[in-house]
Formats: sequence, C-alpha cells, structure tokens
Amino acid sequence: MVGPSITKEKRDATNRRLKVGMVLLIGVSGGLVSLQAEPTPAQIATAVAVSLLIGVALTWFVVRTLKEYSPKR
Repeated sequence: MVGPSITKEKRDATNRRLKVGMVLLIGVSGGLVSLQAEPTPAQIATAVAVSLLIGVALTWFVVRTLKEYSPKR
C-alpha cells in the first residue's frame, strides 16, 4: 500500500498558511472596499480590523465544517 506523499508536519504547515491567507484576504478586501467611501485612515484601520475578525470567524467555521466531511484516519 502506498502512504501519503507529504509528511504530517508539511501538511500542518500548509494548512496553517492557507488559514492565515484566508483571514488576510478577507481583511485586506474589507479595507479595499472601504476605500470606495473616501474614509479617513482611522476608518480604514477599523474596516480592516473588523474584516480580520470576520475572517477569523469564517475560517474557523469553514475548517470546523470541513472536518465533519474529511475521512477519519
């Protein structure tokens, strides 16, 4: 039988990078969307901060939901 092609450490590192990337993508997009309203720097920072919090919550939800459908090892 053939084993996995990557080690558990590499898989964990990749998963961590994907989670961080998803959170950052959501955070930056919130800041970019706020630019359409000609905000002050404080408003941009607030939009990014709130978007990062939403990104954390969304990433947690997606990871938790996907674990239900992943094969048990």
